[in-house]
Amino acid sequence: MGISIFDGIFLIIIIYMLTKISKMEHRIQAMQKTIDQLTSKVKLPEPAINKELRQLLKDGKDVEAIRQARNEFGLSLLEGKQYVDKLKSGN
Repeated sequence: MGISIFDGIFLIIIIYMLTKISKMEHRIQAMQKTIDQLTSKVKLPEPAINKELRQLLKDGKDVEAIRQARNEFGLSLLEGKQYVDKLKSGN
């Protein structure tokens, strides 16, 4: 049996959406790089929650620190872990 017209259209839509998502991810990465460059040039005040996150890390509550960071900043799990790891390393 061959592919129906609806299957073909569905496949084309999926490919189109994956391409768009990939392009958006690249744009976001470029924007993040620009933001990082700008913030390295300008001394911005540290987010107030960092004090609480450092205390959680000091208390050995890494998972709770990641959860708090995710809630505060709307981060993914990976981004939250990276943020907390940066705090942990002193950067």
